[in-house]
Formats: sequence, C-alpha cells, structure tokens
Amino acid sequence: MTLQQLEYIIALARHRQFAKAADACGVTQPTLSAMIQKLEEELGAKIFERRKQPVTPTPVGLIILERAEEILQRAQRLKEAVNEAQHSLKGTFSIGILPTIAPYLLPRFLPQLMQTYPDTDVRFIEMKTAEIKRALDQNEIDAGIVAELEDMDRFNAHTLFYEQFLAYIAESDPLAAKSSIKSADLKDEYLWLLDEGHCFRDQLVKFCQLKAASHSKKAYNLGSIETFMRLVEKGKGVTFIPELAMLQLDESRRPLVRPFAIPVPTRKIVLLTNKDFIRTALRDLIIEEVRKVVPRDMLTLHSTQKALF
Repeated sequence: MTLQQLEYIIALARHRQFAKAADACGVTQPTLSAMIQKLEEELGAKIFERRKQPVTPTPVGLIILERAEEILQRAQRLKEAVNEAQHSLKGTFSIGILPTIAPYLLPRFLPQLMQTYPDTDVRFIEMKTAEIKRALDQNEIDAGIVAELEDMDRFNAHTLFYEQFLAYIAESDPLAAKSSIKSADLKDEYLWLLDEGHCFRDQLVKFCQLKAASHSKKAYNLGSIETFMRLVEKGKGVTFIPELAMLQLDESRRPLVRPFAIPVPTRKIVLLTNKDFIRTALRDLIIEEVRKVVPRDMLTLHSTQKALF
C-alpha cells in the first residue's frame, strides 16, 4: 500500500470517472486502474463499483476512502512540519481567491513573486467565498484570499488591505453629474450587479439596501465586473468596481468612476488559513508580498470608511 495508491482512489471518488481521475493525477488511465486494482487485492475488498456509471464507492469503499483521506492529510502535515522546521519556501502552496480580487491583485505581485522565489510553487484558484471555505475545511487548499465576513471565526484571518467600493457610471447617466453618490441615488438606476453568492455584490446590496437589479438581469445574466464595465462604457447604466480595479484604468476611463459619499463602503481583504495551519513561512511571505504592492493608504481603515461584513 502506498500514498500514491491512496491519492488515486481519492481522485476517482471525486471525479467518478477513470479518465478524469487519471488526468487529475497526471497518469494514464491504465496505470491508475491497475494501481487501484492492486490496492483492492491487497486489502481483499472492492473499493469501487465499476459497472455503474458514474463509478461509485462500495459500502466498504466508503470506509476505506475516509481512512485514506485521514492518512493523506497526516502525510501532508508531516511534509509541512519538515518544511516549516527548515524555514523552507519550497513546495506547492494553493490559494483560493475571489474572482473580484484576482484580476486586480495577482498581476501586481505574482510575476515578481515567481521571479524572486522560483522554488516556491504558488497556485491560485478562482473560487467564490463559500467554495473557499469548503475547500479549506476539506484541506483542498492551503489558504484563501477573501473579503472578511462575520461567519469566519473557525479560520485564522490575516489582514491584507482595505478596499473601497466605487461606482462606475455611464457618461449619459444623470448620476455622472455628481461628484460622489449616496445609496439613495441608486434607487431608480439601471444597475449591473454580479449574481447572488458573490460577496462583492451581497455586501453592496446590504449596504445600499438595493432590492435587485431587475432590469439588468433581464438583459444579461451571469456577468463579470469587466463585462459590466464594458457595458457602462458603451453608455448604459451603473456598475460597481473594487478600488484596485480603478488603478488599472487608463485616463479615458477614469472619469467614469465616482466614490461613495461618507461613510464610504469598504471591504476588508484577508488571507484565511485553518487554525492548525503550520506553513507560516510561506503564509507570511504571501502576506508581505501582497502588502508591498498595495497603495499605502489601503493598508489601514480610515475614519471616513465603513467596513462591510
């Protein structure tokens, strides 16, 4: 019995198809199938019911899979403990990150991080907040970069920066005449909002007491901030962007940005890890590199801002 064999059965249990599991493990399908069959022979028990599609674990297979997860987690903890004892920055470090943070933060520091620390294999995966919390609970990722919410007490949260919400307004919209906007100004506006489940949207809706972006939903569903910005630039409605997004705008587009009136809605961006996380050298490196590339005035919460949770 090997750790590799345990990784193969976990992969098959997750993907429920031999081809997908083999691809996830970086091996051929015959290799994965043969290794799993060899493990079944050693244990004297069938782990999967192959005649069903998708492939499903047998009752005894469920027990084996549960134990395999525990063994792999302990093995990973052992590797992490050794790396930490040696203050090593080597190894894979996977981070879940919100889609409303990734496009604006990663280009600012990831290329430089890769160049300065070539032995550090940091991998980012775009996920929503609920997916990041679930992945942390199941030890599928090492950390998550999210906007802090009230229900995160089971994790350790390390502050990265504070980021204002900004309005992005079409030139033809009556709101374009204002130097700043209030929640009440948005009542009858044509709003382009992300779908429910994006904390960026949910925090704004709660703060501004927005009922729904019913008109925009009819026109376009499952949008992204970048898509909504292009629609606004073509002359329709209002959307909202994070502060880092504004820093990427050229001079022709910055006039479309309007700040909120005081108190300015602001989200606290944090790096989440599990309570028993031990790879502190890598964690601290990521925190340091992020805070280095963010404007200094975004490193603290100001008296004119209101942190949203």
